[in-house]
Amino acid sequence: MKNRMIINIRGVVQGIGFRPYIYALAKKHHLAGFVLNNSEGVYIEVEGNDFNINNFLIAVKNNEHPQADIFDIKSERVVQAGYTRFDIRESQLKDIKSVPVSAELSTCDECLTELLDPADRRYGYPFINCTNCGPRFTIVRDIPYDRKKTTMSKFKMCEKCFEEYENPSDRRFHAQPNACNECGPQLAILSSEGREIKVDDVIIEAVRLLKDGHIIAVKGLGGYHLACDASSQDAVSKLRSRKYREYKPFAIMVRDIATANEICHLNREEEDLLKGVKRPIVLLSKRDNNYIAGDVAPNQRYLGVMLPYTPLHYLLLEKSGLILVMTSANISTEPIVYEDAAVSRLRNIADFYVVHNREIQIRTDDSVSRIWNGKEMLIRRSRGYAPLPLNIKKTFRNHILSCGTDLKNVFCLVKENHAYMSHHIGDLDNVETMISLENGINHFKRMFDIEPAVVAYDLHPNYISSKYARSLKNMRQIGIQHHYAHIVSCMADNEIEEQVIGIAFDGTGYGIDGNIWGGEFFLCDYEHFDRQAHIEYFPLPGGDNAIAEPWRITASLLYKIYGDDMMNLDIDFIKQLDTDKWMVIKHMIEKNINLSLTSSMGRLFDAVSALIGVRRIIYYEAQAAIELEMIADSDESGEYTYDLKECDGRKEILLADLIKEIVVDITSGIGTEKISAKFHNTISKIALDMSIYIRELKGINSVALSGGVFQNIFLLDMIHKRLTENGFNVYTHHRVPTNDGGIALGQAIIASISSKPDG
Repeated sequence: MKNRMIINIRGVVQGIGFRPYIYALAKKHHLAGFVLNNSEGVYIEVEGNDFNINNFLIAVKNNEHPQADIFDIKSERVVQAGYTRFDIRESQLKDIKSVPVSAELSTCDECLTELLDPADRRYGYPFINCTNCGPRFTIVRDIPYDRKKTTMSKFKMCEKCFEEYENPSDRRFHAQPNACNECGPQLAILSSEGREIKVDDVIIEAVRLLKDGHIIAVKGLGGYHLACDASSQDAVSKLRSRKYREYKPFAIMVRDIATANEICHLNREEEDLLKGVKRPIVLLSKRDNNYIAGDVAPNQRYLGVMLPYTPLHYLLLEKSGLILVMTSANISTEPIVYEDAAVSRLRNIADFYVVHNREIQIRTDDSVSRIWNGKEMLIRRSRGYAPLPLNIKKTFRNHILSCGTDLKNVFCLVKENHAYMSHHIGDLDNVETMISLENGINHFKRMFDIEPAVVAYDLHPNYISSKYARSLKNMRQIGIQHHYAHIVSCMADNEIEEQVIGIAFDGTGYGIDGNIWGGEFFLCDYEHFDRQAHIEYFPLPGGDNAIAEPWRITASLLYKIYGDDMMNLDIDFIKQLDTDKWMVIKHMIEKNINLSLTSSMGRLFDAVSALIGVRRIIYYEAQAAIELEMIADSDESGEYTYDLKECDGRKEILLADLIKEIVVDITSGIGTEKISAKFHNTISKIALDMSIYIRELKGINSVALSGGVFQNIFLLDMIHKRLTENGFNVYTHHRVPTNDGGIALGQAIIASISSKPDG
């Protein structure tokens, strides 16, 4: 006897070929009916005998589709309708929108084979795609995910493409960006002034220009890249000079895993991450004597490497045989350029442009990741990951917007048990980035039908993200302490329910006492935190100027410890100290002018870096601390001493002994590599000692590590090893970054529980 079943599926099920997958399953199980996309997910009706329907439902629940992520399936039996075949029907729009949009998918093997096959009709076509790969989030204007709601809507499919699109047995069946050279987007090459240059083959001309040492702005999936020959010191130095990016590493794109292995050390997990459909930039350990220009990643042990993820990338690498610098196309701190009208901004950087006429709906930077302890550890969560939601154990009572922070801004929108973390917005220090934040929030709200009743933000009174949050009307406003949000973010990342010891090490975070925190030990759960210990406060003269010029922090620490006798120290730092500048700083300290107090671990790393002569002035965020990590001698096991004092029921970690012993090592001629390692070892000992102290006091055995300092792998390895050897359960970030790019998740969860708006 025939029966009929209605099935509703919610999850990541649109834009990935899920309907063709369901179509094939229905055919396999001899069922009639239909499948369609709607504003809630995928709707299915199947009709047939009970045995076949049950087997079909089991197959759907087992979900063997490689890209689908099913959140829930609801089914009910209803009266027969008399279907005679199975169809894919037009999408239906309902009032409720709750469909996660797929992230971008790198070019699949089948499309790559066609791209490089001279006998294929899409040979060399730089926009080849199918249901298994291609653009998604960056071209979607609204849901359901149909061509007419994407930036492909202006391209009418030719007869052959439309036949594929309509053919259930074709892998391009209902592939919304489907196109070919006859009907789809086209490439062009422009001069630096924006004039089109007529050439027979844009790829061949671009390759010639790259080999001649030129810099080319290449329009990609989520914005423009600046590309040049990564083996050419002249080309890379020219790019650095024009972009005003003196030291910050550039990412590179290599043709394949074999090429990556020539320049870097790879393990199996790193290979898998490189080759996966998300295609992030992966931080890999450099091989000695590799042929990449030194200016690609100066003073670094790692290279940021990615494989091609679009047909255009494959063609450029295949035809050139080059390794390419592939860095975000922007000026200074502005966000990545993605609108064609904005390419004029790059005229003083790029010699030429490779462009196309497919509009980018929303800018999206490349993601950055690495493998640590056998698992992925995200550093920047963006293309390939966003806007896929994080499923959270807790169910959110309200729709919530959390605005993140001003550095590495990422916002988050939540409803039910889904957290929609945005793509990387960037540092909110210019109008362009602020516009990007507002546009991104509005786009997410529209796509996921979220109208927040609550907005969460960082307590820092001067953060642009916080000012924006406080400007929103008809929403409950909740301020969240920075480091508390860090720890809760790590707890949610690992789905921890119990109370934890939270170690928050970062550069800047506004404390509830008005000082700048960053070397913190908390007792923490989802409802509250209690500060148990912290680095002692030390001066930060000039605020942001001290962050850019770490020598100021070093001089302030030395003055705090030695007083005026610091000028008698026989170390290069004092010998090279500008006396006039120091007298200004000294006056600021003594008169408490433009002076902040900080307990920041990040700033302590900066100070030690400057003290031992590694980096006195920085040109990108955390440069001094990063370069201090890079020189550390892994064979050195020595440590410095430190002292503790009780203050308001908390332990303060005193720095005088540590700094004095470093000064002794400098005067004794101990190498900077050993001093760096001993300093790292000391910080790891502090982390262990404070964790043991809190465990003995409170009986808590789980430790959550969060904050930008934990991007320091040398330090993270040691702290993790020491804690686990002493019986602690240690939790680190994997799904969201440990830096400020993950903080919006913690803000949202705290706001969902908090009942006290900050007024």
